[in-house]
Amino acid sequence: MSTVTTEKSKAAGAVVDEPVVPAQPGPVDEQQAATAAAIAEALDPALVARLAAQARTQGVQLLGRGGVLQQLTKRFLEAALEAEMDEHLGYDKHDALGRNGGNSRNGRRGKTLLTEVGPVDITVPRDRDGTFTPVIVPKRSRRLGGVEDLVVSLSAKGLTHGEICAHLAEVYGAEVSKDRITAITDRVMDGLNEWQSRPLDSVYPVIFIDCIHVKIRDGQVANRPIYVALAVTADGGRDILGLWAGDGGEGAKWWLRVLTEIRNRGAGDVCMVVCDGLKGLPDAIGEVWPAAVVQTCVVHLIRASLRYASKADWGVIAKELKPIYTAPTEQAALDAFAEFSTKWEAKYPAIVRLWTNAWAEMVPFLGFDVEIRRIVCTTNAIESLNARFRRAVNARGHFPNEQSALKVLYLTICSLDPTGKGRARWSNRWKAALNAFDIAFDGRVTAGRR
Repeated sequence: MSTVTTEKSKAAGAVVDEPVVPAQPGPVDEQQAATAAAIAEALDPALVARLAAQARTQGVQLLGRGGVLQQLTKRFLEAALEAEMDEHLGYDKHDALGRNGGNSRNGRRGKTLLTEVGPVDITVPRDRDGTFTPVIVPKRSRRLGGVEDLVVSLSAKGLTHGEICAHLAEVYGAEVSKDRITAITDRVMDGLNEWQSRPLDSVYPVIFIDCIHVKIRDGQVANRPIYVALAVTADGGRDILGLWAGDGGEGAKWWLRVLTEIRNRGAGDVCMVVCDGLKGLPDAIGEVWPAAVVQTCVVHLIRASLRYASKADWGVIAKELKPIYTAPTEQAALDAFAEFSTKWEAKYPAIVRLWTNAWAEMVPFLGFDVEIRRIVCTTNAIESLNARFRRAVNARGHFPNEQSALKVLYLTICSLDPTGKGRARWSNRWKAALNAFDIAFDGRVTAGRR
């Protein structure tokens, strides 16, 4: 149950429980869209034009408190409630069939609904037996479902609860408490649990694994890792496999637990796993998927390199590292690395040691087709995801517990690629890569899809 503070209860210092008014389903297919259009066209165009002209002439706003759409929403809801009452009683208002027929109308009660066009004051009909249970506006409800969707959407885009309250007050003239916002967003936790335990595909060409650190107040504020796994599917899409909250720092033992869970959910085969240079991680990956190729993420490697260098040298170092990871063969990469070492080892020996230690996991993709290289080295998906995560995390500073942190990150995932253009773009470029993966990995990708 969520809570809402009404004008009357607010004055008395009381908080009342309320259910959610279910969002009315919109057109989902051509037939429903045609029906909705026919209903809209039933309105007299001359009447609509006259109302719009009158509102403009008299300076009446369309949206917000006292707006025209607010009043139209009131009329529509009240008409729908009267129709429900007619159906409940079995006769129309003032119909002679209702005389001495037992149950009958018994006046109205007022309530205020929070809607996307602002607060709407409506009157709800009552019956003498008290058995009338309206559907469009259920008993004890104080908001329409669209408002709940709006709150979740704003939270997913990184707004804090205080910013959402301010937005609703400024745009819709509605006072919504932070506790109420929390109650609305807490409902996504059921979806998070179901999403986190869903069955996975039997094979993935590539899985990117990474973690971000968030501040969680558990007794005292401390950095905690949130483990993330993003997979390239056999159809060329991108699928985030889950979120896992760890304790302490990032560690290979925790990754072993995460990867084992992914395998137990159905991912029995993975061709390549792209990760950072965490010590012990290749062994953990090999224990879960012995046939997987472990590839160090080049972006992580470059970032780690620049930490050892003066900012003035970043541009030059990044430019001279590029011939190493774009070399056509491993031998060409060794030659480019030797040239880089000759120039920079005296000034930045730690960078040379970093690449030397990571070499075995950095060069595997150099032996594959250019299409596979493009999939492995193009980390836009995981980097874009991490950027969205950081924006949502930085807006809040720290979280009271790990569930709160997971909720915010899950909401961020739900708001990704709302138009579907990203998925379409990935699929369009996938066929050449699928051919390359099937040849390089002996048909494992195609076999796993059957």
